[in-house]
Amino acid sequence: MIGWLHPGLILILGAFLIPLFKGKWRQGYLLIPPIAALIDVILMYTGVFGDIPFSTWRLPFLEYELVFGRVDKLSFIFGLIFTIATIIATLYALHVKSSSEHMSQYIYVGSALGVVFAGDLITLYIFWEIMAIASTLIIWHGATDKAHRAGFRYIMWHIAGGIILLAGIVMYITTTGSITFNAIGWSSSSTYLPSLLIFIGFIINAAVPPLHAWLPDAYPEASVTGTIFLSIFTTKTAVYVLARGFEGYDVLIWLGALMVVYPIFYAVLENDLRRVLCYSLINQVGFMLVGIGIGTALSMNGAISHAFGNILFEGLLFLCVGSVLYRTGTCKCTELGGLYKTMPLTAAFCFVGAASISAFPFFTGFVTKSMVMDAASNAHMALLSVLLLLASAGVFHHAGIKVPYFAFFAEDAHLKARDPPINMLLAMGIAAISCIFIGVYPYSLYQILPYSVEFVPYTASHMIGQLQLLLFASLAFVVLIKTGLYPPEQRKINLDSDWPLRIAGAKLMWFFEGPLVNFATWVDNGLKRIAADFSAYGEEKEEKVFIGVSVMLALLFLAMYLIVQLAYGWIFAS
Repeated sequence: MIGWLHPGLILILGAFLIPLFKGKWRQGYLLIPPIAALIDVILMYTGVFGDIPFSTWRLPFLEYELVFGRVDKLSFIFGLIFTIATIIATLYALHVKSSSEHMSQYIYVGSALGVVFAGDLITLYIFWEIMAIASTLIIWHGATDKAHRAGFRYIMWHIAGGIILLAGIVMYITTTGSITFNAIGWSSSSTYLPSLLIFIGFIINAAVPPLHAWLPDAYPEASVTGTIFLSIFTTKTAVYVLARGFEGYDVLIWLGALMVVYPIFYAVLENDLRRVLCYSLINQVGFMLVGIGIGTALSMNGAISHAFGNILFEGLLFLCVGSVLYRTGTCKCTELGGLYKTMPLTAAFCFVGAASISAFPFFTGFVTKSMVMDAASNAHMALLSVLLLLASAGVFHHAGIKVPYFAFFAEDAHLKARDPPINMLLAMGIAAISCIFIGVYPYSLYQILPYSVEFVPYTASHMIGQLQLLLFASLAFVVLIKTGLYPPEQRKINLDSDWPLRIAGAKLMWFFEGPLVNFATWVDNGLKRIAADFSAYGEEKEEKVFIGVSVMLALLFLAMYLIVQLAYGWIFAS
Protein backbone atom coordinates (compact mmCIF):
# COMPACT_ATOMS: atom_id res chain seq x y z
CA MET A 1 0.00 0.00 0.00
CA ILE A 2 1.23 3.52 -0.78
CA GLY A 3 -0.85 6.07 1.11
CA TRP A 4 1.74 8.74 1.75
CA LEU A 5 4.98 10.18 0.44
CA HIS A 6 8.06 8.93 2.23
CA PRO A 7 9.47 11.76 4.44
CA GLY A 8 12.97 11.02 3.18
CA LEU A 9 11.83 11.41 -0.41
CA ILE A 10 10.18 14.73 0.46
CA LEU A 11 13.62 16.07 1.37
CA ILE A 12 15.56 14.33 -1.41
CA LEU A 13 13.15 15.43 -4.14
CA GLY A 14 12.78 18.84 -2.50
CA ALA A 15 16.55 19.29 -2.72
CA PHE A 16 16.46 19.38 -6.51
CA LEU A 17 14.01 22.30 -6.51
CA ILE A 18 16.27 24.54 -4.42
CA PRO A 19 18.19 26.06 -7.41
CA LEU A 20 14.87 27.26 -8.86
CA PHE A 21 14.45 29.80 -6.04
CA LYS A 22 16.48 32.91 -5.29
CA GLY A 23 16.79 35.36 -2.40
CA LYS A 24 13.85 35.56 0.04
CA TRP A 25 11.87 33.07 -2.02
CA ARG A 26 14.54 30.45 -1.51
CA GLN A 27 14.70 31.16 2.22
CA GLY A 28 10.96 30.67 2.43
CA TYR A 29 11.06 27.50 0.36
CA LEU A 30 13.88 25.95 2.40
CA LEU A 31 11.61 25.56 5.42
CA ILE A 32 8.82 23.82 3.48
CA PRO A 33 10.38 20.34 2.90
CA PRO A 34 11.46 19.71 6.54
CA ILE A 35 8.13 20.97 7.91
CA ALA A 36 6.28 18.76 5.42
CA ALA A 37 8.48 15.81 6.41
CA LEU A 38 7.71 16.40 10.11
CA ILE A 39 3.97 16.48 9.45
CA ASP A 40 4.33 13.36 7.32
CA VAL A 41 6.13 11.46 10.10
CA ILE A 42 3.44 12.38 12.63
CA LEU A 43 0.59 11.41 10.29
CA MET A 44 2.32 8.14 9.43
CA TYR A 45 2.51 7.16 13.09
CA THR A 46 -1.00 8.23 14.03
CA GLY A 47 -2.37 6.09 11.22
CA VAL A 48 -3.99 8.81 9.14
CA PHE A 49 -2.44 7.44 5.95
CA GLY A 50 -3.31 3.75 6.17
CA ASP A 51 -2.39 0.56 7.98
CA ILE A 52 0.10 2.14 10.40
CA PRO A 53 1.99 0.93 12.43
CA PHE A 54 2.44 -1.81 9.84
CA SER A 55 4.75 -1.51 6.86
CA THR A 56 3.88 0.53 3.80
CA TRP A 57 5.64 1.48 0.57
CA ARG A 58 6.54 -2.01 -0.65
CA LEU A 59 8.39 -2.58 -3.92
CA PRO A 60 9.01 -5.99 -5.56
CA PHE A 61 12.71 -6.67 -6.18
CA LEU A 62 13.80 -10.01 -7.67
CA GLU A 63 12.20 -12.65 -5.43
CA TYR A 64 12.13 -10.25 -2.47
CA GLU A 65 10.05 -7.28 -1.40
CA LEU A 66 11.66 -3.99 -0.42
CA VAL A 67 9.99 -2.16 2.47
CA PHE A 68 10.65 1.59 2.45
CA GLY A 69 8.20 2.54 5.19
CA ARG A 70 8.33 0.34 8.30
CA VAL A 71 6.75 2.52 11.01
CA ASP A 72 6.76 1.56 14.69
CA LYS A 73 7.67 3.31 17.93
CA LEU A 74 11.41 2.97 17.38
CA SER A 75 11.46 4.34 13.84
CA PHE A 76 8.91 7.01 14.73
CA ILE A 77 10.92 8.57 17.56
CA PHE A 78 14.05 8.77 15.40
CA GLY A 79 12.06 10.08 12.44
CA LEU A 80 10.47 12.68 14.71
CA ILE A 81 13.69 14.05 16.15
CA PHE A 82 15.44 13.93 12.76
CA THR A 83 12.78 16.12 11.16
CA ILE A 84 12.63 18.50 14.16
CA ALA A 85 16.41 18.86 14.07
CA THR A 86 16.30 19.46 10.30
CA ILE A 87 13.90 22.37 10.79
CA ILE A 88 16.21 23.89 13.43
CA ALA A 89 19.36 23.36 11.35
CA THR A 90 17.71 24.71 8.19
CA LEU A 91 16.49 27.80 10.02
CA TYR A 92 20.06 28.31 11.25
CA ALA A 93 21.39 27.98 7.68
CA LEU A 94 18.89 30.24 5.87
CA HIS A 95 21.56 32.88 5.21
CA VAL A 96 23.78 30.42 3.29
CA LYS A 97 23.73 31.28 -0.42
CA SER A 98 25.13 28.03 -1.82
CA SER A 99 22.32 26.01 -3.42
CA SER A 100 24.57 22.96 -3.73
CA GLU A 101 25.29 23.00 0.00
CA HIS A 102 21.58 23.11 0.85
CA MET A 103 20.96 20.32 -1.64
CA SER A 104 23.62 18.04 -0.18
CA GLN A 105 22.25 18.70 3.32
CA TYR A 106 18.69 17.76 2.34
CA ILE A 107 19.83 14.61 0.50
CA TYR A 108 21.87 13.70 3.60
CA VAL A 109 18.85 14.11 5.90
CA GLY A 110 16.52 12.35 3.45
CA SER A 111 18.83 9.34 3.24
CA ALA A 112 19.09 9.22 7.06
CA LEU A 113 15.29 9.07 7.20
CA GLY A 114 15.44 6.35 4.55
CA VAL A 115 17.63 4.28 6.88
CA VAL A 116 15.30 4.86 9.82
CA PHE A 117 12.17 3.70 7.99
CA ALA A 118 13.85 0.87 6.03
CA GLY A 119 12.22 -2.48 6.69
CA ASP A 120 14.79 -4.56 4.82
CA LEU A 121 18.58 -4.74 4.55
CA ILE A 122 18.76 -3.84 0.86
CA THR A 123 16.82 -0.59 1.29
CA LEU A 124 18.89 0.19 4.37
CA TYR A 125 22.13 -0.28 2.46
CA ILE A 126 21.03 1.92 -0.45
CA PHE A 127 20.19 4.85 1.83
CA TRP A 128 23.27 4.14 3.97
CA GLU A 129 25.55 4.71 1.00
CA ILE A 130 23.65 7.79 -0.23
CA MET A 131 24.10 9.22 3.26
CA ALA A 132 27.89 8.64 3.09
CA ILE A 133 28.19 10.39 -0.30
CA ALA A 134 25.99 13.35 0.71
CA SER A 135 27.85 13.88 3.99
CA THR A 136 31.16 13.91 2.10
CA LEU A 137 29.81 16.67 -0.15
CA ILE A 138 28.83 18.64 2.96
CA ILE A 139 32.41 18.38 4.24
CA TRP A 140 33.81 19.50 0.90
CA HIS A 141 31.61 22.59 1.08
CA GLY A 142 34.01 23.77 3.75
CA ALA A 143 35.86 24.97 0.63
CA THR A 144 39.38 24.73 2.05
CA ASP A 145 42.29 22.44 1.30
CA LYS A 146 41.92 20.89 4.77
CA ALA A 147 38.23 20.25 4.08
CA HIS A 148 38.99 18.54 0.78
CA ARG A 149 41.62 16.29 2.34
CA ALA A 150 39.44 15.54 5.38
CA GLY A 151 36.51 14.73 3.10
CA PHE A 152 38.66 12.30 1.14
CA ARG A 153 39.74 10.52 4.33
CA TYR A 154 36.12 10.52 5.51
CA ILE A 155 34.77 8.88 2.37
CA MET A 156 37.55 6.26 2.45
CA TRP A 157 36.47 5.26 5.97
CA HIS A 158 32.85 5.02 4.88
CA ILE A 159 33.63 3.18 1.65
CA ALA A 160 35.46 0.59 3.76
CA GLY A 161 32.53 0.42 6.18
CA GLY A 162 30.07 0.16 3.31
CA ILE A 163 31.98 -2.73 1.71
CA ILE A 164 32.07 -4.60 5.02
CA LEU A 165 28.35 -3.95 5.53
CA LEU A 166 27.49 -5.09 1.99
CA ALA A 167 29.52 -8.29 2.39
CA GLY A 168 27.67 -9.02 5.63
CA ILE A 169 24.27 -8.31 4.09
CA VAL A 170 24.92 -10.53 1.05
CA MET A 171 26.14 -13.38 3.25
CA TYR A 172 23.23 -12.93 5.65
CA ILE A 173 20.63 -13.02 2.87
CA THR A 174 22.31 -16.06 1.29
CA THR A 175 22.35 -17.87 4.63
CA THR A 176 18.88 -17.01 5.90
CA GLY A 177 16.99 -16.38 2.67
CA SER A 178 15.46 -13.25 4.20
CA ILE A 179 16.14 -9.55 3.70
CA THR A 180 13.99 -8.38 6.63
CA PHE A 181 15.79 -5.99 8.96
CA ASN A 182 14.95 -6.93 12.52
CA ALA A 183 17.06 -8.41 15.31
CA ILE A 184 20.21 -9.87 13.78
CA GLY A 185 22.70 -10.93 16.44
CA TRP A 186 25.12 -13.82 16.06
CA SER A 187 23.68 -16.51 18.30
CA SER A 188 23.56 -18.96 15.37
CA SER A 189 26.86 -20.35 14.06
CA SER A 190 25.59 -20.13 10.46
CA THR A 191 24.96 -16.40 10.72
CA TYR A 192 27.90 -15.53 12.97
CA LEU A 193 30.24 -14.15 10.28
CA PRO A 194 27.63 -12.18 8.27
CA SER A 195 26.14 -10.75 11.47
CA LEU A 196 29.61 -9.76 12.67
CA LEU A 197 30.35 -7.99 9.38
CA ILE A 198 27.04 -6.11 9.56
CA PHE A 199 27.86 -5.17 13.15
CA ILE A 200 31.28 -3.81 12.16
CA GLY A 201 29.71 -1.78 9.35
CA PHE A 202 27.31 -0.27 11.87
CA ILE A 203 29.86 0.57 14.57
CA ILE A 204 32.12 2.38 12.09
CA ASN A 205 29.31 4.91 11.62
CA ALA A 206 28.82 5.01 15.40
CA ALA A 207 32.47 6.18 15.70
CA VAL A 208 33.46 3.48 18.18
CA PRO A 209 37.16 3.79 19.10
CA PRO A 210 39.55 3.05 17.53
CA LEU A 211 37.33 3.40 14.42
CA HIS A 212 36.30 6.94 15.34
CA ALA A 213 39.01 9.32 14.14
CA TRP A 214 37.13 10.21 10.95
CA LEU A 215 34.61 12.17 13.03
CA PRO A 216 36.83 14.79 14.77
CA ASP A 217 39.02 14.86 11.67
CA ALA A 218 36.23 15.76 9.22
CA TYR A 219 33.31 17.43 11.00
CA PRO A 220 35.18 20.61 12.07
CA GLU A 221 36.40 21.14 8.50
CA ALA A 222 32.90 21.62 7.09
CA SER A 223 31.25 25.01 6.92
CA VAL A 224 29.62 26.56 9.99
CA THR A 225 26.21 25.18 9.04
CA GLY A 226 27.52 21.94 7.53
CA THR A 227 28.99 20.86 10.85
CA ILE A 228 25.54 21.27 12.46
CA PHE A 229 23.96 18.79 10.05
CA LEU A 230 26.86 16.35 10.33
CA SER A 231 26.69 16.30 14.13
CA ILE A 232 23.08 15.08 14.07
CA PHE A 233 22.57 12.20 11.67
CA THR A 234 25.40 9.76 10.93
CA THR A 235 26.09 8.60 14.49
CA LYS A 236 22.38 8.59 15.41
CA THR A 237 21.42 6.42 12.45
CA ALA A 238 24.10 4.02 13.70
CA VAL A 239 22.51 4.10 17.15
CA TYR A 240 19.14 3.36 15.54
CA VAL A 241 20.32 0.34 13.53
CA LEU A 242 22.21 -1.06 16.53
CA ALA A 243 19.06 -0.68 18.66
CA ARG A 244 17.07 -2.44 15.96
CA GLY A 245 19.53 -5.22 15.19
CA PHE A 246 21.70 -5.85 18.25
CA GLU A 247 19.66 -5.07 21.34
CA GLY A 248 20.99 -6.78 24.46
CA TYR A 249 24.41 -7.81 23.10
CA ASP A 250 27.04 -7.49 25.84
CA VAL A 251 29.80 -6.39 23.49
CA LEU A 252 28.00 -3.05 23.09
CA ILE A 253 28.21 -2.46 26.84
CA TRP A 254 31.98 -2.48 26.83
CA LEU A 255 32.36 -0.71 23.51
CA GLY A 256 30.09 1.98 24.92
CA ALA A 257 32.11 2.09 28.14
CA LEU A 258 35.25 2.66 26.06
CA MET A 259 33.46 5.43 24.17
CA VAL A 260 32.37 7.31 27.29
CA VAL A 261 35.91 7.36 28.74
CA TYR A 262 38.35 7.54 25.81
CA PRO A 263 37.27 10.85 24.19
CA ILE A 264 37.33 12.79 27.48
CA PHE A 265 41.12 13.09 27.47
CA TYR A 266 41.19 14.40 23.92
CA ALA A 267 38.35 16.84 24.61
CA VAL A 268 40.32 18.29 27.53
CA LEU A 269 43.45 18.70 25.40
CA GLU A 270 41.80 20.10 22.27
CA ASN A 271 42.14 23.79 21.47
CA ASP A 272 39.46 23.89 18.75
CA LEU A 273 35.99 24.03 20.34
CA ARG A 274 34.34 22.23 17.43
CA ARG A 275 36.79 19.36 17.90
CA VAL A 276 36.01 19.41 21.63
CA LEU A 277 32.34 18.96 20.79
CA CYS A 278 33.16 16.18 18.31
CA TYR A 279 34.85 14.20 21.07
CA SER A 280 31.93 15.04 23.33
CA LEU A 281 29.61 13.62 20.66
CA ILE A 282 31.51 10.31 20.69
CA ASN A 283 31.29 10.28 24.49
CA GLN A 284 27.52 10.75 24.42
CA VAL A 285 27.00 8.02 21.82
CA GLY A 286 28.85 5.75 24.25
CA PHE A 287 26.05 6.17 26.81
CA MET A 288 23.55 5.13 24.12
CA LEU A 289 25.52 2.01 23.20
CA VAL A 290 25.77 1.01 26.85
CA GLY A 291 21.98 1.25 27.14
CA ILE A 292 21.46 -0.83 23.99
CA GLY A 293 23.95 -3.42 25.20
CA ILE A 294 22.28 -3.85 28.60
CA GLY A 295 19.07 -4.49 26.70
CA THR A 296 16.47 -4.01 29.45
CA ALA A 297 13.35 -1.90 28.94
CA LEU A 298 14.84 0.82 31.19
CA SER A 299 18.20 0.88 29.42
CA MET A 300 16.66 0.86 25.94
CA ASN A 301 14.36 3.73 26.87
CA GLY A 302 17.40 5.53 28.29
CA ALA A 303 19.50 4.99 25.16
CA ILE A 304 16.76 6.11 22.78
CA SER A 305 15.65 9.09 24.85
CA HIS A 306 19.29 10.13 25.27
CA ALA A 307 19.72 10.00 21.49
CA PHE A 308 16.65 12.23 21.18
CA GLY A 309 17.91 14.68 23.80
CA ASN A 310 21.50 14.65 22.59
CA ILE A 311 20.46 15.79 19.14
CA LEU A 312 18.94 18.86 20.81
CA PHE A 313 21.54 19.79 23.41
CA GLU A 314 24.69 18.71 21.54
CA GLY A 315 23.23 20.39 18.48
CA LEU A 316 22.63 23.54 20.55
CA LEU A 317 26.30 23.62 21.59
CA PHE A 318 27.38 23.22 17.95
CA LEU A 319 24.98 26.04 17.04
CA CYS A 320 26.53 28.33 19.67
CA VAL A 321 30.13 27.53 18.76
CA GLY A 322 29.20 27.93 15.09
CA SER A 323 27.81 31.38 15.87
CA VAL A 324 31.06 32.32 17.57
CA LEU A 325 32.99 31.10 14.53
CA TYR A 326 30.62 32.96 12.20
CA ARG A 327 31.13 36.26 14.02
CA THR A 328 34.81 36.05 15.00
CA GLY A 329 36.32 33.78 12.35
CA THR A 330 37.76 31.44 15.00
CA CYS A 331 36.68 28.90 17.58
CA LYS A 332 40.11 28.30 19.12
CA CYS A 333 40.29 28.55 22.90
CA THR A 334 43.58 30.43 22.68
CA GLU A 335 41.97 33.15 20.54
CA LEU A 336 38.64 33.61 22.36
CA GLY A 337 37.41 35.11 25.60
CA GLY A 338 35.20 37.85 26.95
CA LEU A 339 32.45 37.37 24.36
CA TYR A 340 29.67 37.35 26.95
CA LYS A 341 29.76 41.15 26.73
CA THR A 342 29.14 41.34 23.00
CA MET A 343 27.29 38.05 22.37
CA PRO A 344 25.03 37.78 25.44
CA LEU A 345 22.20 35.79 23.82
CA THR A 346 24.61 33.26 22.34
CA ALA A 347 26.28 32.92 25.74
CA ALA A 348 22.91 32.32 27.42
CA PHE A 349 21.94 29.64 24.89
CA CYS A 350 25.36 28.03 25.33
CA PHE A 351 24.72 27.79 29.06
CA VAL A 352 21.47 25.94 28.40
CA GLY A 353 23.29 23.45 26.17
CA ALA A 354 26.10 23.07 28.72
CA ALA A 355 23.63 22.49 31.57
CA SER A 356 21.72 19.95 29.48
CA ILE A 357 24.73 17.88 28.44
CA SER A 358 26.03 18.00 32.02
CA ALA A 359 22.70 16.59 33.26
CA PHE A 360 21.71 19.44 35.55
CA PRO A 361 18.25 18.91 37.04
CA PHE A 362 15.45 20.46 34.96
CA PHE A 363 17.48 20.07 31.76
CA THR A 364 17.22 17.33 29.14
CA GLY A 365 20.36 15.34 29.98
CA PHE A 366 19.21 14.76 33.55
CA VAL A 367 16.01 12.97 32.53
CA THR A 368 17.62 10.83 29.79
CA LYS A 369 21.12 9.89 30.95
CA SER A 370 19.82 8.91 34.41
CA MET A 371 17.92 5.99 32.90
CA VAL A 372 21.07 4.46 31.42
CA MET A 373 23.01 4.91 34.66
CA ASP A 374 20.17 3.42 36.72
CA ALA A 375 19.93 0.48 34.32
CA ALA A 376 23.64 -0.23 34.84
CA SER A 377 23.16 -0.04 38.60
CA ASN A 378 20.10 -2.32 38.49
CA ALA A 379 22.13 -4.86 36.49
CA HIS A 380 24.71 -4.87 39.33
CA MET A 381 27.53 -3.80 37.02
CA ALA A 382 29.71 -1.99 39.55
CA LEU A 383 32.66 -1.30 37.25
CA LEU A 384 30.38 -0.03 34.49
CA SER A 385 28.54 2.24 36.95
CA VAL A 386 31.84 3.74 38.12
CA LEU A 387 32.96 4.35 34.52
CA LEU A 388 29.66 6.06 33.66
CA LEU A 389 29.95 8.21 36.79
CA LEU A 390 33.49 9.28 35.93
CA ALA A 391 32.45 9.93 32.34
CA SER A 392 29.59 12.14 33.53
CA ALA A 393 32.06 14.24 35.52
CA GLY A 394 34.33 14.40 32.47
CA VAL A 395 31.46 15.58 30.27
CA PHE A 396 30.81 18.42 32.71
CA HIS A 397 34.49 19.36 32.56
CA HIS A 398 34.92 19.59 28.81
CA ALA A 399 31.44 20.37 27.44
CA GLY A 400 29.71 21.85 30.46
CA ILE A 401 32.53 24.13 31.62
CA LYS A 402 35.32 24.32 29.04
CA VAL A 403 33.18 25.31 26.05
CA PRO A 404 31.29 28.23 27.66
CA TYR A 405 34.27 29.28 29.79
CA PHE A 406 36.86 29.63 27.04
CA ALA A 407 34.39 30.99 24.50
CA PHE A 408 32.76 33.63 26.67
CA PHE A 409 34.51 34.10 30.03
CA ALA A 410 38.23 33.51 29.60
CA GLU A 411 40.60 36.49 29.44
CA ASP A 412 39.09 39.07 27.12
CA ALA A 413 40.51 38.70 23.62
CA HIS A 414 38.95 42.05 22.59
CA LEU A 415 37.29 40.56 19.54
CA LYS A 416 34.80 42.71 17.70
CA ALA A 417 31.68 40.55 17.59
CA ARG A 418 27.96 40.60 18.17
CA ASP A 419 25.16 38.09 18.30
CA PRO A 420 24.49 36.37 14.94
CA PRO A 421 21.56 37.12 12.60
CA ILE A 422 17.98 36.55 13.72
CA ASN A 423 17.58 33.20 11.94
CA MET A 424 20.56 31.76 13.84
CA LEU A 425 19.27 33.16 17.14
CA LEU A 426 15.82 31.68 16.52
CA ALA A 427 17.34 28.27 15.82
CA MET A 428 19.35 28.39 19.03
CA GLY A 429 16.30 29.62 20.93
CA ILE A 430 14.09 26.76 19.72
CA ALA A 431 16.73 24.19 20.67
CA ALA A 432 17.24 25.81 24.10
CA ILE A 433 13.51 25.93 24.85
CA SER A 434 13.21 22.28 23.83
CA CYS A 435 16.04 21.31 26.20
CA ILE A 436 14.35 23.07 29.10
CA PHE A 437 10.84 21.83 28.23
CA ILE A 438 11.89 18.16 28.16
CA GLY A 439 13.91 18.63 31.35
CA VAL A 440 10.94 20.15 33.19
CA TYR A 441 8.29 17.91 31.65
CA PRO A 442 10.07 14.65 30.72
CA TYR A 443 6.83 12.71 30.24
CA SER A 444 6.34 14.52 26.93
CA LEU A 445 9.30 12.40 25.75
CA TYR A 446 8.69 9.32 27.89
CA GLN A 447 5.24 8.68 26.45
CA ILE A 448 6.58 8.10 22.92
CA LEU A 449 9.42 5.74 23.93
CA PRO A 450 9.26 2.11 22.72
CA TYR A 451 8.68 0.63 26.19
CA SER A 452 6.38 1.77 28.98
CA VAL A 453 8.20 4.09 31.39
CA GLU A 454 8.01 3.65 35.14
CA PHE A 455 11.18 5.64 35.77
CA VAL A 456 10.85 8.78 37.93
CA PRO A 457 13.85 11.11 37.47
CA TYR A 458 12.98 13.70 40.08
CA THR A 459 13.58 11.87 43.32
CA ALA A 460 15.62 13.20 46.23
CA SER A 461 18.37 10.60 45.77
CA HIS A 462 18.72 11.30 42.04
CA MET A 463 18.86 15.05 42.43
CA ILE A 464 21.19 15.09 45.44
CA GLY A 465 23.56 12.57 43.87
CA GLN A 466 23.75 14.46 40.58
CA LEU A 467 24.21 17.85 42.27
CA GLN A 468 27.02 16.43 44.40
CA LEU A 469 28.74 15.11 41.28
CA LEU A 470 28.43 18.47 39.52
CA LEU A 471 29.59 20.37 42.60
CA PHE A 472 32.76 18.31 43.07
CA ALA A 473 33.50 18.40 39.32
CA SER A 474 33.18 22.20 39.38
CA LEU A 475 35.45 22.41 42.41
CA ALA A 476 38.03 20.21 40.70
CA PHE A 477 37.99 22.42 37.59
CA VAL A 478 38.51 25.58 39.64
CA VAL A 479 41.34 24.04 41.64
CA LEU A 480 43.07 22.77 38.50
CA ILE A 481 42.75 26.19 36.81
CA LYS A 482 43.99 28.11 39.86
CA THR A 483 46.93 25.79 40.50
CA GLY A 484 47.95 25.68 36.86
CA LEU A 485 47.52 21.89 36.72
CA TYR A 486 44.77 22.06 34.11
CA PRO A 487 46.31 21.29 30.69
CA PRO A 488 46.99 24.67 29.08
CA GLU A 489 45.27 25.53 25.82
CA GLN A 490 47.91 25.35 23.12
CA ARG A 491 48.06 25.54 19.34
CA LYS A 492 48.95 21.93 18.64
CA ILE A 493 47.94 18.80 16.79
CA ASN A 494 46.79 15.88 18.92
CA LEU A 495 47.54 12.49 17.41
CA ASP A 496 44.61 10.10 17.59
CA SER A 497 44.13 6.47 16.60
CA ASP A 498 44.22 7.39 12.92
CA TRP A 499 47.93 8.25 12.93
CA PRO A 500 49.12 4.67 12.14
CA LEU A 501 46.68 4.59 9.22
CA ARG A 502 47.90 7.94 7.97
CA ILE A 503 51.53 6.75 8.12
CA ALA A 504 50.62 3.46 6.45
CA GLY A 505 48.64 5.34 3.79
CA ALA A 506 51.57 7.65 3.09
CA LYS A 507 53.93 4.67 2.76
CA LEU A 508 51.46 2.91 0.48
CA MET A 509 51.19 5.96 -1.78
CA TRP A 510 55.00 6.17 -1.82
CA PHE A 511 55.13 2.52 -2.90
CA PHE A 512 52.56 3.06 -5.65
CA GLU A 513 54.19 6.24 -6.95
CA GLY A 514 57.81 5.06 -6.56
CA PRO A 515 58.91 1.40 -6.59
CA LEU A 516 55.75 0.05 -8.24
CA VAL A 517 55.88 2.60 -11.07
CA ASN A 518 59.62 1.96 -11.52
CA PHE A 519 59.03 -1.79 -11.67
CA ALA A 520 56.23 -1.37 -14.21
CA THR A 521 58.49 0.87 -16.31
CA TRP A 522 61.29 -1.70 -16.15
CA VAL A 523 58.94 -4.50 -17.27
CA ASP A 524 57.55 -2.34 -20.07
CA ASN A 525 61.02 -1.44 -21.33
CA GLY A 526 62.08 -5.09 -21.16
CA LEU A 527 59.11 -6.21 -23.23
CA LYS A 528 59.83 -3.49 -25.77
CA ARG A 529 63.44 -4.70 -26.07
CA ILE A 530 62.30 -8.30 -26.58
CA ALA A 531 59.83 -7.18 -29.25
CA ALA A 532 62.57 -5.16 -30.94
CA ASP A 533 64.92 -8.17 -30.91
CA PHE A 534 62.28 -10.36 -32.60
CA SER A 535 61.53 -7.76 -35.23
CA ALA A 536 65.25 -7.41 -35.95
CA TYR A 537 65.40 -10.86 -37.50
CA GLY A 538 63.61 -9.51 -40.57
CA GLU A 539 61.45 -11.40 -42.95
CA GLU A 540 64.23 -13.79 -44.02
CA LYS A 541 64.60 -15.11 -40.45
CA GLU A 542 60.87 -15.45 -39.86
CA GLU A 543 60.74 -19.21 -40.47
CA LYS A 544 63.65 -19.91 -38.08
CA VAL A 545 62.05 -17.80 -35.36
CA PHE A 546 58.77 -19.70 -35.77
CA ILE A 547 60.58 -23.08 -35.51
CA GLY A 548 62.48 -21.93 -32.41
CA VAL A 549 59.35 -20.78 -30.65
CA SER A 550 57.59 -24.06 -31.55
CA VAL A 551 60.43 -26.11 -30.09
CA MET A 552 60.38 -24.08 -26.88
CA LEU A 553 56.62 -24.57 -26.48
CA ALA A 554 56.93 -28.30 -27.15
CA LEU A 555 59.63 -28.66 -24.50
CA LEU A 556 57.49 -26.69 -22.04
CA PHE A 557 54.45 -28.93 -22.57
CA LEU A 558 56.64 -32.03 -22.28
CA ALA A 559 58.00 -30.83 -18.95
CA MET A 560 54.49 -30.12 -17.67
CA TYR A 561 53.34 -33.60 -18.79
CA LEU A 562 56.21 -35.30 -16.95
CA ILE A 563 55.52 -33.33 -13.76
CA VAL A 564 51.82 -34.28 -13.84
CA GLN A 565 52.65 -37.99 -14.45
CA LEU A 566 55.14 -38.05 -11.59
CA ALA A 567 52.67 -36.38 -9.24
CA TYR A 568 49.91 -38.81 -10.26
CA GLY A 569 52.18 -41.82 -9.72
CA TRP A 570 53.22 -40.57 -6.28
CA ILE A 571 49.61 -40.03 -5.19
CA PHE A 572 48.52 -43.45 -6.58
CA ALA A 573 51.43 -45.19 -4.84
CA SER A 574 50.56 -43.52 -1.54
